[in-house]
Amino acid sequence: MKKILLATVAVFGMAGIASAADLPARMPVKAPPVIAPMFSWTGCYIGGFVGGAFTGDDPATYPAARGYGYSSELDSSFIGGGTLGCNWQPMGSPFVLGLEGEVGYMDLEGSLVAPASGGSVSTKVGDWYGMVTGRLGYSFDRALVYVKGGVAFVDLESTGAAPGLGVTSVDDTVATWTVGGGIEWALAPAWSIKAEYMYIGLDETQTLTLGGIAADNAVDGIHTAKIGLNYRFGAGAPLVARY
Repeated sequence: MKKILLATVAVFGMAGIASAADLPARMPVKAPPVIAPMFSWTGCYIGGFVGGAFTGDDPATYPAARGYGYSSELDSSFIGGGTLGCNWQPMGSPFVLGLEGEVGYMDLEGSLVAPASGGSVSTKVGDWYGMVTGRLGYSFDRALVYVKGGVAFVDLESTGAAPGLGVTSVDDTVATWTVGGGIEWALAPAWSIKAEYMYIGLDETQTLTLGGIAADNAVDGIHTAKIGLNYRFGAGAPLVARY
């Protein structure tokens, strides 16, 4: 009886092996794509900055009619303020386009005295300045190198004094050009730090008149350097499939 049972089991086992051998081979199954977040600079942001500003000689002639020529140097200045802007980075592109506004504090001052006449001319650039600039950047994931340029606004004031002639001043808000660039690093999806240099192309001459005698005061371009911190609203990375 045992021999019959063993023989039956063996027959069924061989039949199962044969049936399995007749089954078609299984097609390989491709692994699903891995969805990984890719960083994007797209979004609007607000930020703050601190830094410094300086300029070259502040040439002034006092009085111009008598041919006395003197020059003074404006002191360097602390700058600080805020920025507001927006970036757009096309999907899959390393290029970043942006528009940014900046308002800050600046106080560049200098003065000179004409020894021959005792007259004086003083200059002040400040207490505020502003910029509206376009920005073009190239991103290396979380690092962004950019250039920017546009229009700058500065407050320029010249004051002249002469013995027996009194004091006079001229105060203007000057619109001029600005250009520069920097580098920005994303610490987190919403936070980034930056280092930036901007040149304000100021080339303005103000004429002061005392008792019919003219004094010309000219101010050269301004160099600024700053570090800043930005916060980006609604920061989020698009999902891109990686295989």
